Amino acid sequence: MSDTHDVVNLRQVEAFVAAADGGSMTAAARRLMVSQSAVSLAVAGLEEALGADLFLRRRGRGLELTAAGRELLLEARNLLADAEALRARADAIGRGLQGRLTVGCFGTGAPLVLPALMETFERRHPGVRLDFVEGSTEVLEAALLEGRCELALMYDIGLHVALRTEVLHSAVPYALFAPEHPLANHAEVTLAELAGHEFVALDVAPVHEHQLGLFAHAGVVPRIRHQTSSYELVRSLVARNLGFTLLISRPYGDVSYEGRPLVAVPLAGEVKPVDVVLARAPGVRPTLRARAFAAHCRELLPQLPAGVSGGPVGASVASVAPRP
Repeated sequence: MSDTHDVVNLRQVEAFVAAADGGSMTAAARRLMVSQSAVSLAVAGLEEALGADLFLRRRGRGLELTAAGRELLLEARNLLADAEALRARADAIGRGLQGRLTVGCFGTGAPLVLPALMETFERRHPGVRLDFVEGSTEVLEAALLEGRCELALMYDIGLHVALRTEVLHSAVPYALFAPEHPLANHAEVTLAELAGHEFVALDVAPVHEHQLGLFAHAGVVPRIRHQTSSYELVRSLVARNLGFTLLISRPYGDVSYEGRPLVAVPLAGEVKPVDVVLARAPGVRPTLRARAFAAHCRELLPQLPAGVSGGPVGASVASVAPRP
């Protein structure tokens, strides 16, 4: 018969993961909505049961994982995921999927895909409440690794960590002009032609690096006139004929935020498509909710309009929503 000190419970594991993520017992207590002393006792109980210190406690410097703590953290996350999956399965038997799911999405594409995904997913699974994180590659990678979101829609360019990814669809970069731009009436344009005109750069990772990489591959250097992290400001500057731009995502209407017309022109030659992937942290088992959302993305995203997935411009999201 096991000694009582060998017993580990989920509350202890949950407190350990929250303390590791928050860097302090205080942050863990806020996250779990319990007292700091309750978190400290739970972590101490886990350390006693395992016979190892999981944190270095330094006054004024918060918590730092020991080697044993680092080794345990992934398994602890998986244990909590398994426990949540068991609860979700029990709920699904009688009530369908339940609970909260946080997903990530690349900033430039979020307005084009996230609302449709959220609205149709919640309609299909009314017991699940979706939340989201949106931002650059670095923001989404950190959110996945820190457990702040389970899944993220990302471009498969400029990734810094070895995430688990699944390709959902591909988008082909294109040039964007004001109607009066001298290249706007071309059936297609080369990067060499574009290099002779002023360029408005979208300064968001990894899109900016991808833009510059396209020019470098063609052996030319763009004449950057303006650069901004705002997707809509880029399109508005182009609509005012203050330069052209290269983009990957394409809204449903070729007009700027001000309502001015824009002209999208394909790039000449063989331009490598950019894959949009569904990513998750390595070694972390997805919950039932995350698996359901992944299946939903596989079904819905290829049907969405415009440059999001290559469908017809102006198609209605309502017309491609999956059947309940």
